Amino acid sequence: MKRINCRRCIHYFVTWEKDKPHGCKAYGFKAQQIPSIVVFQSSGSDCNLFKAKPLAK
Repeated sequence: MKRINCRRCIHYFVTWEKDKPHGCKAYGFKAQQIPSIVVFQSSGSDCNLFKAKPLAK
């Protein structure tokens, strides 16, 4: 598993729910763990939908 930092992805969002604080718009779910870990555990492969956020100027 290559390390994917979901916080740098355009699809990542914070849900503010205590039980499921991390979300992924691309896959359409909320989870307790970082979405890339959930994707790897459920599919056995790395996240293919990662798209880096544009760098702030």
